[in-house]
Amino acid sequence: MRSRMSSFIAVGLVVVATVSASHLMAQAQNDEQLLKVRESVWRAWFANDTKVLEKLVPAETIVISSGEKEWKKQADVFRGAADFHAKGGKLIRLEFPRTEVQHFGDVAVTYSQYLYELEVEGKRSVTSGRVTEVFVMRNGQWTNPGWHTDEEK
Repeated sequence: MRSRMSSFIAVGLVVVATVSASHLMAQAQNDEQLLKVRESVWRAWFANDTKVLEKLVPAETIVISSGEKEWKKQADVFRGAADFHAKGGKLIRLEFPRTEVQHFGDVAVTYSQYLYELEVEGKRSVTSGRVTEVFVMRNGQWTNPGWHTDEEK
């Protein structure tokens, strides 16, 4: 009887380990897709890529930016990207040195450190800080309907 029970327990542990491993692999792939979307949103903003922004930044977007009194909506995000591009602004470097992800069903929240280097009117500047971003899975695509940034001083 003990032998049968030991075999049953061993098989059960293998099944649990296999299910856990495949769940972790699926979660890692999902996070990889999520982080690609996150970077696409940032790069699309700096490049004023309206096609990508329209796809990934939905109408109900709310943005809270460091040092700015007013909260922004989708139209403000698009306008800011157009203004940056109109001034000849260029993204030189974009990094996310640290990111943590939490999942809540079809919603994910990322907490990241960011650093970007820009060139505007021939002058380069580096900005770094933290960002909390909300992502929602819609029709198989991550969207980014909100974020809050703060700059490091």
